[in-house]
Amino acid sequence: MPLSTALLPANTAQPFSVLVVEDQESVRAALVGELRNAGISQVLEARDGETALRFFTERRPDLVLLDICLPGKDGYWLAQQMRIAEPGDWTPIIFLSGLDNELDVWRGIEAGGDDYLTKPVKPIVLVAKLRAMRRLLDMRRRLVSLSDELHLANQRLNAMVEVDALTGLINRRGFDQRLHSEILAARRDRQPLTLMLCDLDHFKNYNDSLGHVRGDACLQQVARLLREVCMRPRDTATRYGGEEFALILPSTPRSGAMTFARALGQTLRNHAIAHPASPVAGVVTLSGGITTCVPDDATSAESMLMRADQALYAAKAQGRDRFFSFEMQMDTVEQRHG
Repeated sequence: MPLSTALLPANTAQPFSVLVVEDQESVRAALVGELRNAGISQVLEARDGETALRFFTERRPDLVLLDICLPGKDGYWLAQQMRIAEPGDWTPIIFLSGLDNELDVWRGIEAGGDDYLTKPVKPIVLVAKLRAMRRLLDMRRRLVSLSDELHLANQRLNAMVEVDALTGLINRRGFDQRLHSEILAARRDRQPLTLMLCDLDHFKNYNDSLGHVRGDACLQQVARLLREVCMRPRDTATRYGGEEFALILPSTPRSGAMTFARALGQTLRNHAIAHPASPVAGVVTLSGGITTCVPDDATSAESMLMRADQALYAAKAQGRDRFFSFEMQMDTVEQRHG
């Protein structure tokens, strides 16, 4: 007796598809007919496990009606393979069998099934099971959608939290996380990692003489320059705090770090941002400390920061407008004049 399509909830936004796995053609045709009478237009048919598994992986039906007795591999095996094929996902599987005993039910659930119907299947029972499974599937879809939305919102929130409002560079919080992850990556790949701490020379004089509005504009200009020189995808320019910036340069050896620093200092001088109150030069200049290492188990973000900070102090002590590296025992002025 045909059933009204009203017995299944209408959901035009989310079409519902069913895979019927049954080796007896007459039984399969009857099931397909009942499904179509119930308002399900997308029905896939398979008579054996191999065909069914191919349909399952390629077409991803919303529900599977699975006969236990199949030629070759049985339905229990097929259910296990379907579960293996969808890690982290879930497709309802309803077993079909002419046998009605507790052992069959137990084996079906253990194999990955969700419910059990005894053949011949009564149409009203079939539709009731379909309604229940579709309700569960719709609920799961809503939960997955909500979870995705929350994940995206968290990503956006984290991105906002990690961005310095004035310069648009990654802030101190983001810097700490990036440096830690790059140390782990460099340790794993046995690659050199360079950290640079940079300080705008006599920036307090700049603010005192030209005002904080001009000072903020200067910081924004320097930030744009730093972003431009960090050309490789993983090179990271950050605002460490105040007029201090930090650069994380993965896969950069000592010699490459000094070359990069010399080019950075020269680029800033070429931009010629006026600094009339600087005792170093008439334009804005940078002092920087460089540390480079292939991280080992003893390397930490704190130890690299301490080393870079000591090098920055040495650069300032030697006259500013230069980068200094303890590892190379030289600064960019020596390179410039060497």
